[in-house]
Amino acid sequence: MARVLIAGCGDVGTRLGLILAAAGHAVWGLRRHPQNLPAPIQPLAADLHRGSGLDALPCELDAVVCMTAADDGSEAAYQRAYLEAPAQLLATLAQRGEQPRLLFASSTSVYGQDDGDWVDETSLAAADTPTARIMRRAEAQWLDGGGWRSVLRFGGIYGPGRTWLIEQVRRGGKASNIWSNRIHAEDAARAAAHVLALATPEPTYNVVDDSPAPLPEVYAWLGQRLGVTPPPSHDTTVASRRGSKRVSNRRLRASGFELLYPSYRDGYADMLE
Repeated sequence: MARVLIAGCGDVGTRLGLILAAAGHAVWGLRRHPQNLPAPIQPLAADLHRGSGLDALPCELDAVVCMTAADDGSEAAYQRAYLEAPAQLLATLAQRGEQPRLLFASSTSVYGQDDGDWVDETSLAAADTPTARIMRRAEAQWLDGGGWRSVLRFGGIYGPGRTWLIEQVRRGGKASNIWSNRIHAEDAARAAAHVLALATPEPTYNVVDDSPAPLPEVYAWLGQRLGVTPPPSHDTTVASRRGSKRVSNRRLRASGFELLYPSYRDGYADMLE
């Protein structure tokens, strides 16, 4: 039985905790307000950014998963969530002399390619938006050290409770002409559990499904299922800001991971039933 801490235990973290607990592991979920975490995840109240509550961390941890999330899209919020909070966590573990497995949740936004080409973990990750630069620094901070360390670059996470795109289509929103890369929340959690079990992981894994798709295609498919007709897509400067690329999950798949929802169609069909 492993002892696992999930720091920033939100939706995906909670799903991960339940998967690990079902496999017989002891799991602690850390967040500012952990009262509603489901059993058997053991709740821990702490504010990583401020460094408060870290003295209550359990000892002799076998794995620590950092899934902190920004409160909003500002540079300051990203700095707090992805640099300062993880730094506090890493410092606490170092002070204790502990070397658990260390897994960090990042984003495919670190890739700045905007030409629709395929990217994988060997591709240049040099997106130049302020928040992407912070994410790259956060990855480097997490990987800077010895022992078992890995970073998961998640695509756009969707699933129950994450219905923004569905509502956007219902409202008649327009799709930008960019590629989208998605992962269902349950597959995101399952991928984290899978990588945690690897003896010698790669430094980074792209966590996306098998089927990158043009965003207008996703809108059209959802519109058909919802009985609405989305307006024509439009060209904007979004690609230059967010990138437009097809993200490969080949490395994750080669490690033995199997998806429950290989494409957005599988995941959204399940949500719309």
